Amino acid sequence: MKTGSIHWAWIILATCFVNLFINYSVRLGYGVVLPEMIRDLGLNRTAGGSIYNAYLFSYIILTPLTGFLTDRLGARRVITTCAFILGAGVILMGTAESLWTACIFYAVVGIGATGMWTPVITVVQRWFAANRRGLALGILSTGYGLGFATMGAVFPLIVKYFNWRYSWYFLGAGALIMVAVNGIFLRSSPESAGYLPWGQKESLNPKGTEKKDSSRGFSLSTLFRSRTFWVIGFSYLCISYSLYGITTFMVDYARYQLGMPIEKASLLATIHGICQIAGVLTILPLSDYLGRKRTIIISNSFIAICLAGILLTGNSWIMLYVFVAIMAVFYGVTFPMYGVCAGDYFPKEVMGTVIGAWTPFYGGGAILVHWVSGVLRDTTGNYDQAFVINAVMAALGMVLICCVNQKTLNPLKR
Repeated sequence: MKTGSIHWAWIILATCFVNLFINYSVRLGYGVVLPEMIRDLGLNRTAGGSIYNAYLFSYIILTPLTGFLTDRLGARRVITTCAFILGAGVILMGTAESLWTACIFYAVVGIGATGMWTPVITVVQRWFAANRRGLALGILSTGYGLGFATMGAVFPLIVKYFNWRYSWYFLGAGALIMVAVNGIFLRSSPESAGYLPWGQKESLNPKGTEKKDSSRGFSLSTLFRSRTFWVIGFSYLCISYSLYGITTFMVDYARYQLGMPIEKASLLATIHGICQIAGVLTILPLSDYLGRKRTIIISNSFIAICLAGILLTGNSWIMLYVFVAIMAVFYGVTFPMYGVCAGDYFPKEVMGTVIGAWTPFYGGGAILVHWVSGVLRDTTGNYDQAFVINAVMAALGMVLICCVNQKTLNPLKR
């Protein structure tokens, strides 16, 4: 096995970090661009939610296939191809002139985004030993927190000197640059490049490492018969609903329900992104010691409390900042933590397939909340009812994860 001053796992991690930074600047940045975009195009909030749902529909429909192809063809090919599709779709978003063109273009973005999460966290987990995955994904996940923070800080400047369309142009160009970077630096597995996963010793012991034949006999039918798969999946749906319900609409909520100026409203995204970084750099590494189940229970509980707190802030923008900041610490932990469950509860050879199969749960929650929140906002004139539902869904996600049995690499026997 190769050795050197820099293990190639860290090159993989750095490349995937940039992929996530760009992808989540596009995905989470939509909530920052939303108020200016729908105002310019003459759309209401329900239409704004529909645009995002077009993204989510293509994303959740194709991600299971992307996860399967990652296990079969390798992450390098999948991520590189999807980076090109992502870049093209984002640039097209800058040319949107109507609801339908925005929906079509953002659906293309969703197709490209299928390669920017499931394959990315799959390849990173394969390059790091099981007891180092929390650390690796903690570093990796700062990419999407930083992306959101950057959009919150930079977008007002883009609006001031250009317009909202240029935010899409800049991000699309970045995604196209990553096509070449991914093709040059990514490797699908450590074994194919002559390495051991970082943190794994030459002499393996049964307690610390998955068995090589752990995926023998694994099939989609056995996966779908697994109680663990379904419980985690529905918990993922609930927490996805609650988090996207606040993230997508919080800038609009602050701007038009609380009457905050655009600079203060956009600052919520920056605070959210920075606090995400703090969370993933501390809580994800701790999950290697606390355990994934316990960490998710703690995280979902804090999210539910913070969502309830946002409802009680009234017009206090300071308290709004505080609750959004605390929630963001655990927001950043949520998605990689559910992804790590695939490596902890299922054979590593099929991690991409499992993560992809969970994506419809995640996407179902996100799609549902955009429609429900948009309709409630347009009919009632405020976000109060929508945010109550968000808090309840977060609490339900916590209850469901309590029902998951303790860690095992062979839950399919249950």
